[in-house]
Amino acid sequence: MSVTVITYDRAMGRWEPNARGRLAQAAMALYAERGFEQTTVAEIAARAGLTERTFFRHFADKREVLFYGTDMARDLLTRAVADAPASATPAEAVGAALQAFGALLQENPERVRLRDAIVSAHPELRERELIKLAALAAAITGALRDRGVPEPAASLAAEAGIAVFKVAFARWIGEPGQPDLPGILRESMKELRGVLIDPAGRLSCEPAGTT
Repeated sequence: MSVTVITYDRAMGRWEPNARGRLAQAAMALYAERGFEQTTVAEIAARAGLTERTFFRHFADKREVLFYGTDMARDLLTRAVADAPASATPAEAVGAALQAFGALLQENPERVRLRDAIVSAHPELRERELIKLAALAAAITGALRDRGVPEPAASLAAEAGIAVFKVAFARWIGEPGQPDLPGILRESMKELRGVLIDPAGRLSCEPAGTT
């Protein structure tokens, strides 16, 4: 059962249910209808039945509607790494975190795909997306260090994990008939291990004859 969050908007003089969610929903609908650049904050607030003042209470600007979930994603990933079994390797801990993140995105695939289409169409938003992914990689690195994983192993595992996420996410977005995102992430992590380690258990990047 979901819980409705109630906040009081003094400017409007009445109780407003889940103002942030209403603003985000209104913004995404307008971005799809009119385009990101053509949509104004005033239009978003009006569509949500709220004021511009309320919008800026929840979002710094209209771009932030597309990125306000970054903090939640960072918390989810770091918690999942921390909660991995003590026996888990760095790659296994990262894989578990990515699957948890994928499950979150899978809850509303239509919105995720709409957001991706909007972000992909604008260079400034694509740049912001890269900054977000870098922040998530840094958070995973920190969580691995907290587990006692030394450098450079922590950074390598985190960066490899984000690379896997990018490839798996693009596949999921580009092929709607694909299985769920957590499943694609799980397969992609296995494929990465297959690329790096040959049947003899040797790193594939090692020269022949290396012991």
